[in-house]
Amino acid sequence: MKWRNSDQQWGLVSMVFHWLSALVIIGLFALGLWMTSLDYYDRWYEVAPDIHRSMGVLLFGFTLLRLLWRRWETVPQALPNQRRWEIGAAHGVHILLYLLLFSIMISGYLISTADGQGVQVFGWFEVPASIYGHHNQEDLAGEIHEWLAFFMIALVLLHSAAALKHHFLDRDATLRRMLGLGGQNDSSFNVNHSKE
Repeated sequence: MKWRNSDQQWGLVSMVFHWLSALVIIGLFALGLWMTSLDYYDRWYEVAPDIHRSMGVLLFGFTLLRLLWRRWETVPQALPNQRRWEIGAAHGVHILLYLLLFSIMISGYLISTADGQGVQVFGWFEVPASIYGHHNQEDLAGEIHEWLAFFMIALVLLHSAAALKHHFLDRDATLRRMLGLGGQNDSSFNVNHSKE
């Protein structure tokens, strides 16, 4: 498997960015939901938010690297069986996912720094507070953070459903390409590949 993308296949680096991001996003959502059920006397009351904040900061940096990688990398061509509206919808969903992700991370930062204290990242370094002290900042940012998180998970489910639709109904190589399987057994993939 090649580490860089080609016209027909996602490379190892792009696949790691995609699947690791998905794992962390789903994990942070689950952790965030669980945190809301903790009471003050629970031993995880302070530990869980620290983990959530730290992972959120690391995801922010990871996402920036992912966007830089995508900016200079080849993007595999659409498969021949894909309709124009499907290609446009997929592109739009990807842009919306990135916008939501950054909005969620920024609102999380505004929650965490509302009292003027920076965000400690696993004790490795601190992200300083830059916007704080505004009236009702923590509550307002918290509400935005929660609503955007639910919206993003709904969009992730839609994205996943589209990938499964391509795999099981259209029987094309969309999902296999992101799994590194290359779609060798897919006729539409082979037709496109044979034109080179």
